[in-house]
Amino acid sequence: MKYVLVTGGVVSGLGKGVTASSVGVVLKACGLRVTSIKIDPYLNTDAGTMSPFEHGEVFVLDDGGEVDLDLGNYERFLDVRLTKNNNITTGKIYQSVLEKERKGDYLGKTVQVVPHITDAIKNWIESVAVIPVDGKEGPADVCVIELGGDIESMPFIEALRQLSFSVGPDNFCLIHVSLIPVLGVVGEQKTKPTQHSVRELRALGLTPHLLACRSAQPLLENTKEKLSQFCHVPNQNAHHSILKQLNLLSIAAPPNLQAWTKRAETYDNLKNSVRIAMVGKYVGLADSYLSVVKALLHACIACSLKPSIDWIAASDLEDESAKLTPKDHAAAWETLRNAECVLVPGGFGDRGVGGMILAAKYARENNIPYLGICLGMQISVIEFARSVLGLKRANSNEFDSETPNPVVIFMPEGDYFYIPVDQSGGSYGHKVIIPPFGAAFCPATCRQLVDLRYRNAEYVDERHRHRYEVNPEAIGVLEEAGLKFVGKDETGKRMEILELYSLSVVCHVTKLDLKFFCFLRYPQILELPSHPFYVGVQFHPEFKSRPGRPSALFLGLILAATKQLEAYLNTHQNGC
Repeated sequence: MKYVLVTGGVVSGLGKGVTASSVGVVLKACGLRVTSIKIDPYLNTDAGTMSPFEHGEVFVLDDGGEVDLDLGNYERFLDVRLTKNNNITTGKIYQSVLEKERKGDYLGKTVQVVPHITDAIKNWIESVAVIPVDGKEGPADVCVIELGGDIESMPFIEALRQLSFSVGPDNFCLIHVSLIPVLGVVGEQKTKPTQHSVRELRALGLTPHLLACRSAQPLLENTKEKLSQFCHVPNQNAHHSILKQLNLLSIAAPPNLQAWTKRAETYDNLKNSVRIAMVGKYVGLADSYLSVVKALLHACIACSLKPSIDWIAASDLEDESAKLTPKDHAAAWETLRNAECVLVPGGFGDRGVGGMILAAKYARENNIPYLGICLGMQISVIEFARSVLGLKRANSNEFDSETPNPVVIFMPEGDYFYIPVDQSGGSYGHKVIIPPFGAAFCPATCRQLVDLRYRNAEYVDERHRHRYEVNPEAIGVLEEAGLKFVGKDETGKRMEILELYSLSVVCHVTKLDLKFFCFLRYPQILELPSHPFYVGVQFHPEFKSRPGRPSALFLGLILAATKQLEAYLNTHQNGC
């Protein structure tokens, strides 16, 4: 196994993840098979319990692992399917060592950071690196490792130093990501911070073979020469330097990056844009919805558009905001009304739920294309029950445990979760198979779920992160009123996809139909208008969107927002 290690210095947030992903793309373009590992030195066993404001998005893998968002970058760039073990944390390592110690596996020895923790890290890396993640048999050619953190990374640095020694110089390449600040009115590029960073890394036993430099301006030739001389690294031609260091020049092909180049050129030349209202809880940090943003980008490029995302804090739409922060309230509503489509992403807790419900209602009543993901789907159900069925107190048990009309409830039974639900935190990730859509729902499914793999596949394989579900007892009345659940899990109990249907006849609601709501007064006649695109999904389609292969749901949203959906369907699909 060949290893490429990516480290960072001077300051955080320089883009180690993008660097690692890009290196993987270049190596893959040379005909090599690539896998990736992300090392996070925090004590959490995974990212599942971390605040989006602090850590950004929690990315969910096929095996249910809740991991760092950088693994999402790896999957998108390399088009692979990683496992939860591809994300190593200090918590996981110490947990595994302590479990062995309790079982007596160390035969009474004193358990120490060196060698026990470092050995555990090396063993973990070497075992995970050989797991195929590209759908082919056998291990990859190269494993790209990204090391995060600072002082808390010391055990990992020591383990990686030992790894570099044990695998030999032809099997290990270190790339150090560093900052080149530009100071003064003349814009002088300073190399001293990078020199000091490299010196510190060398003192720990690791010597960089390449530098990936970040700066406000392209590096000048004299800056490159100074870095090359004082840090002992080659100048430019990164892929050639990496292949030479790993002794792969004889088997690697010239890099074929035509598809990536064409995609980048296409994006750079786009003139028109589409305005997307993103109504969420964590809009103060864009990384909280990184995969959603990337999925919108993929869909927009497929439609020859640039995404123009207008971030709306859901709480700013609420009536209470009009009293406390009237300017923010007015600005939020103006932004929503100017949007060409509305997206409500996932989230936890009741903050901002009222604003999300108002956004869903606005989109439904004004024929604005709407996509609700996870919580966004549940929001659309709550809003529909309140506004259309007249159930003013309809709610989710997550937000109101005493609601008389729980249209969304806690459904923990079954093999959906990887830990007992009574434990705090833990993994909400799981994989659900959605069987073929029923024939009765085919026309609308074909109209709104535009990806052919959705329409023709025997099942849809998507990723989830939730514990609350649409109440099965409420399905009948919701569907009779026009909110159809066109995708379910294999048990038929969990609702996966909903669409708003146009009703061609007047819908009569009786107490028999509404036995679930038998203690309420409700409208006797319902008639719903048509809607260009109103879809909710319980899963997270953004996790499997790829450049050049956008998610069907995001593509449908953008096509509907720009009034291209009908033409697209007429061109690409011929009925059910």
